Amino acid sequence: MSYTDLAAIVLAAGQGTRMRSDRPKVAHSLAGRPLLGHVLATLDAVGTDQAVVVVGPDMPAVASIAAPRPTVLQAERLGTAHAALQARPVLPEAAGTVLILFGDTPLIRPETLRAMVAARAEAAVVVLGFAAADPTGYGRLVTAADGTLDAIVEHKDATAAQRAITLCNSGVMAVDGARLFPLLERVGNANAKGEYYLTDIVALARADGLRCAVVTGDEAEMAGINDRAQLAAAEGVVQGRLRAAAMAGGVTMTDPATVFLSIDTRLGRDVTVGPFCVFGPGVTVGDGAEIKGFCHFEGCTVEAGAVVGPYARLRPDAAVGEGAHIGNFVEVKKATVEAGAKVNHLTYIGDARVGAKANVGAGTITCNYDGFAKHHTDIGAGAFIGSNSALVAPVSIGDGAIVGAGSVITQDVPTDTLALTRAPQTAREGWAKKFRDHMKRLTGKG
Repeated sequence: MSYTDLAAIVLAAGQGTRMRSDRPKVAHSLAGRPLLGHVLATLDAVGTDQAVVVVGPDMPAVASIAAPRPTVLQAERLGTAHAALQARPVLPEAAGTVLILFGDTPLIRPETLRAMVAARAEAAVVVLGFAAADPTGYGRLVTAADGTLDAIVEHKDATAAQRAITLCNSGVMAVDGARLFPLLERVGNANAKGEYYLTDIVALARADGLRCAVVTGDEAEMAGINDRAQLAAAEGVVQGRLRAAAMAGGVTMTDPATVFLSIDTRLGRDVTVGPFCVFGPGVTVGDGAEIKGFCHFEGCTVEAGAVVGPYARLRPDAAVGEGAHIGNFVEVKKATVEAGAKVNHLTYIGDARVGAKANVGAGTITCNYDGFAKHHTDIGAGAFIGSNSALVAPVSIGDGAIVGAGSVITQDVPTDTLALTRAPQTAREGWAKKFRDHMKRLTGKG
């Protein structure tokens, strides 16, 4: 089916009161991407020509997530059919098929939607169903002997025989674009809640003699997110998918269940990831890199063959070059550590460049903030920074320069120069023994 044959309506106007949050429900994240963002990305993968997002009043965050796709307002929350009908002014009437999805159902796979679109070629309405392990509370899909969909029956209205049906309604539909809005306009609200239900278009279509069909998907795909517990469960599903995809692509994970990825994490071939690592949004790791345990990454790049960790933190705009080493309890932020450089222990590198094959000793910090502004530190190629040094930015250390341990560097150090700021060491022979003897007399101890 071509792009001009397929459009979508995403219902995202719900308040999500069970989330107990000031944020709209669909703005909450899974693997670093909002729930609505997952749905829209799936539609992009399927190849929709246009997706319209239905939002509620005062939901600028949802409109921002939807952009550049158009949004329409459901000023009054009068039900799912009423919500879908709001898309009519902006949805192209010529669309052969219109998918209707929910912004809080982020786990549906592109291949499931493709199956629905294919089935729609032979039916006016296609409903996505699933075999529920426990169907209690779900609407049941009642099918005919030939597999076509006869009706959707809500649990509370179902007979005993219908309640025994395990094929349940997900709410997701694919509808003939020429018939969708005429069907929606005929939906009534003669029910206990006085709402206009999207599911009623099946009965209307059947009454018109139109064919309705069912496509089934996995129950895990259909999970809607209504509270924090369901959000956590969905996170587990997404993380399982991401880990499986990473390992299928050539990544070794020592303990996959303890590794957390973002939807845009990119791990190269032969990358090794130790236990208890977290990859926030915007992380790319090159081929053959080794990520040791208990590391945290966000908005950074690690080039091929680099070694990071354990217990390292790479913050936004950190770039670790090919074959570089970032060791235990090292934090890098808005800084480039060039190829072959080593920053191995207990160090902070912020707003800086560490040149190729430079070595930064334990306990070193770049003092990048003066209380008002950030400043840059430049460490040249092959430079050696002794342990427990403070480099007070803005400052430059030349190529091949050496900074003596314990120094506080406030001025530029030229190429191949030794810089140190330690006071001269003094020694007083016998002083330590005299001190101990004096203290024993005073305290009576020892």
